[in-house]
Amino acid sequence: MAEEERNASAEELKEKANNYFKGKSLSDIVRPSDKDAKMKYQECNKIVKQKAFERAIASDELKRSVVDSLDIENMTIEDDYDGPQLEDGKVTLKFMKDLMAWFKDQKKLHRKCAYQMLVQVKEVLSKLPSLVEITLIETEKITICGDTHGQYYDLLNIFELNGLPSITNPYLFNGDFVDRGSFSVEVILTLFGFKLLYPEHFHLLRGNHETDNMNQMYGFEGEVKAKYTAQMFQLFSEVFQWLPLAQCINSKVLVMHGGLFSEDGVTLDDIRKIDRNRQPPDSGPMCDLLWSDPQPQDGRSISKRGVSCQFGPDVTKRFLEQNKLQYIVRSHEVKAEGYEDTHSGKCITVFSAPNYWYGNLSLSLSTWGRITLVMP
Repeated sequence: MAEEERNASAEELKEKANNYFKGKSLSDIVRPSDKDAKMKYQECNKIVKQKAFERAIASDELKRSVVDSLDIENMTIEDDYDGPQLEDGKVTLKFMKDLMAWFKDQKKLHRKCAYQMLVQVKEVLSKLPSLVEITLIETEKITICGDTHGQYYDLLNIFELNGLPSITNPYLFNGDFVDRGSFSVEVILTLFGFKLLYPEHFHLLRGNHETDNMNQMYGFEGEVKAKYTAQMFQLFSEVFQWLPLAQCINSKVLVMHGGLFSEDGVTLDDIRKIDRNRQPPDSGPMCDLLWSDPQPQDGRSISKRGVSCQFGPDVTKRFLEQNKLQYIVRSHEVKAEGYEDTHSGKCITVFSAPNYWYGNLSLSLSTWGRITLVMP
C-alpha cells in the first residue's frame, strides 16, 4: 500500500510539473512573473554573483606570490652562524665554493640566504622564454647533465671531473634536480647559485619532478619543510614553474627532459608559445616535454608511466625533418651507462645520478651521466 501511495504521489508531482511548464517560454520559467518567485529568483541570482565574486578573489589570492609576504631584509642572521653568506646580497664564486663545502659537511644554509637566492633566481627565470635558444661559436662546448635527483655528492663528482661551471665551461642541467635523494635542497640551491652567477652560461630546464604532485609524493616537499618551512616550499614551487621547458642549441639540437609529442605537427614555435608558469596539464605539448619516452618500434604507444606517450624512430625522424634539427637530447630514464643513443643516433638519453639505482656503487663519470657537445 505504501508503495502504491508513493507511485501515485510521484505521478501527481509529474502532472503538476507538466501543467506548470506547459505553454511557458524559457524566459517565463527563468524570470517568473509571480512576485514571490521573482524575489526568490533575485535572491538566488545575488548569491550566484556573490559566489562568483568570492571565487575571483580566491583566484587573485592564489596568484599572489610568496615573495609579497617576505621581509627578507629584516631576517636576522644569528651571531653563531658561521656559514656562507651572499656578498652585498649577490652570489659570487667565493660564495659558491664556500656553499658547496658547507653542504658537503651536511650543514644548512641560513634561511635568509636561501630566500635571497630563491627570490633572485625567480626573477632571472621569469624573464626567459619557454624555449631557450643559444648559439655556440666554433669549438665552443656545453656539457649536458641529466637527472640528479637529490644526489648531492654525485653533483660534486661531476664538477670535480668536468670542472666547475664558468663562462668557458657552460652546463645545461636537464631537469629532475629534486626528489628521491636525501639532499635535494642542497642540489637545487647549488644549481640555482650557479644560475645566478653565470645566467648566460649555466642553464636549467624543468623536469617532471619540478612539480607539486611529484614533490609531495617523492620527498622534496617534506625535505624543505624539515630543513626550512612550508612557506619556502611554496616559493620553490613558484620558482619551478618558471623553469624553461626546452633548449635549442645552434638550431640543430633540441634538449628537453622527457621527449617528443603525442601528435605530429608540433613546431619549435609551438614550444615558444607554451604558457609554462603553472603546474603541467595531464596532456598536450607541455606534458609531453616533461613525461614522454622513446620506444624502439615505429609509431606511438601508451606510456608505461600512465602519462603522455612513447614515441618511435619514425616520430623522431618526422619531427627533426619538420623543424630542421639534427637530433634531440633528453633525460628522464636511468641508463646502465649513464647515457644511451636510440633512433639511429637521433635520440640521446643522459641520466646523471649513478646512485639512483646502484646505492653506493662507484661508477666512473668519464662516461656516466654527462655528454659534451662541441659545435663544429
